[in-house]
Amino acid sequence: MEPILELESARLLLRQWRDEDLPEFAAMCADPQVMRYFPATLSRLESASSIGRIRGHFAEHGFGLWALQRKDTGQFIGFTGLNVVGFDAPFTPATEIGWRLAREHWGQGYASEAAWTALRCGFDRLSLDEVVAFTTLANLPSEKVMQAIGMHHDPADDFDHPRLDADHPLRRHLLYRISREQWLQTLHG
Repeated sequence: MEPILELESARLLLRQWRDEDLPEFAAMCADPQVMRYFPATLSRLESASSIGRIRGHFAEHGFGLWALQRKDTGQFIGFTGLNVVGFDAPFTPATEIGWRLAREHWGQGYASEAAWTALRCGFDRLSLDEVVAFTTLANLPSEKVMQAIGMHHDPADDFDHPRLDADHPLRRHLLYRISREQWLQTLHG
């Protein structure tokens, strides 16, 4: 499959990663507020490794977590995209949608706009049957994005993240889903 290198929304460009994205990405991943629903902040080296894994996912699957750039300023603001879930859980195998934005770009609708664009790609171009999203119980901002793009939550689907210790405070996760049929209903209301 030919990789999907770029997507566009009204205000955003979802594009391939560039080496010059690393300083802003590393700063974002070192921000305790941005990373408050993750086990830890990331060092610059860990952030660089993340970009390497993202590029590897694109090479293997033809899609992934696109770097997010504002069209008006050209500024890198985070990432949004689709990722094959890399752990075993009751809902896998699955493709997840995810996002992370630098704090100064919160509250402007960028996460929902980019997520909607990635979701459209998943159903229109990748012909996925379903897309999932998950986050820790306390992450209300991400949960609101999941709801804004038409995803549905069933408490029976919630799970303990297998990569976190049994006593870790972020271990319990909500699972949201959207099927191709639900997405089409959202489009045609």
